[in-house]
Amino acid sequence: MADAIPTLSDDARTRVEAAAFRRLLSHLNEARPDVQNIDLMILAGFCRNCLADWYRDAADAEGASMDKATARQAVYGMPFADWKAQHQKDATPEQLAAFEAAQKKHADG
Repeated sequence: MADAIPTLSDDARTRVEAAAFRRLLSHLNEARPDVQNIDLMILAGFCRNCLADWYRDAADAEGASMDKATARQAVYGMPFADWKAQHQKDATPEQLAAFEAAQKKHADG
């Protein structure tokens, strides 16, 4: 049986969640920039752009209005155009077909 999750104060929980989020971004952008957004969408139903949208939504909820470019830079660690030029490849026909199938599965679910 798994150990119980320790009780954290709200502040500690926020710090833990923030650290996990920063580690996810580091993993995606530094350790695994080869993983394409389309592959993330196929397998997990979200990608770096989704994370940027969620980041912007959270900033907006805190009263810190943020545009899409700023949110993407926060997630990608650089301007999106730079990341795209350095890391993004054209989607293959197989990736596009898998993406379409995943989108259909999501819509039907």
